[in-house]
Amino acid sequence: MDKKESTGHILALVTIFIWGTTFISTKILLNDFSPIEILFTRFLLGFFALWAIYPHALKFCGRYREIYFALAGLSGVTLYFLFENIALCFSYASNVGIIMSTSPFFTAVLASFVFKERLKKRFMFGFLLAMIGIGLINFNGVSILKLNPIGDFLALSASFLWAVYSILMKRIGGFGIPTVQVTRRTFFYGLLFMVPVMLIDFHPNDYKLLDAVDIFNFLYLGFGASAICFSSWNKALKILGAVKVNGYIYAIPVITVITSSLILKENITYLAWAGMVFTIFGLFISEHDFSKKEI
Repeated sequence: MDKKESTGHILALVTIFIWGTTFISTKILLNDFSPIEILFTRFLLGFFALWAIYPHALKFCGRYREIYFALAGLSGVTLYFLFENIALCFSYASNVGIIMSTSPFFTAVLASFVFKERLKKRFMFGFLLAMIGIGLINFNGVSILKLNPIGDFLALSASFLWAVYSILMKRIGGFGIPTVQVTRRTFFYGLLFMVPVMLIDFHPNDYKLLDAVDIFNFLYLGFGASAICFSSWNKALKILGAVKVNGYIYAIPVITVITSSLILKENITYLAWAGMVFTIFGLFISEHDFSKKEI
């Protein structure tokens, strides 16, 4: 593994660690704000943060490239997070957690179709182990899986949309544009596509409820989870490829369980520990699958 590839893995790990902790901030903010209010605010903050980091305007890139940016903003920013948040309102967290973790599988399937890369048995075996592990984590303490068609369908759609976003960003990575500018342009289109939804469920007066805790969580989501993490994730995509990077998504439930124990003082049972072992082992196997030809 060369230095460039190592950098890609480090960026992916740091990103996933932060994303795995964002549920705490979102859960706190949902007490005072609607999902679209949280979504719009965090990405608006992220957009301006990226301007502060790299204050250089990106000119119009041509119709072809702008379509790619628009589709990435629509799939990976607006629809992905909207579908995920709405799914949690209709379905159980365990259902959504399992379904959302199928994104690496969708990414591999799409990548094999777009880039003509054959899926390998090793990847499929790693995916199976990771799903078993995530299942043990999410179903810990739950006696039965209950289907909720609307919520489960939205979660599955969000998982597929993230795979689409990853493939689009891999293509965009070949445009030779700095990562921060790419991320900022994607955020712009994502915010633009949020406007119609805001007309339905956006209440400016809610911001009068802002306190120190809310401000901290918005800053964490906006600067950390959005501006920094999307930039680092897009850079990792450019270095490692869509399939290998998205394999790190398997680790999110593991990070969520650990941070819940440390911050929310939730108990980690033996079943959850077993699930984490399966998940990490599955991630390890999947990450060593595409060693010759990168997607």
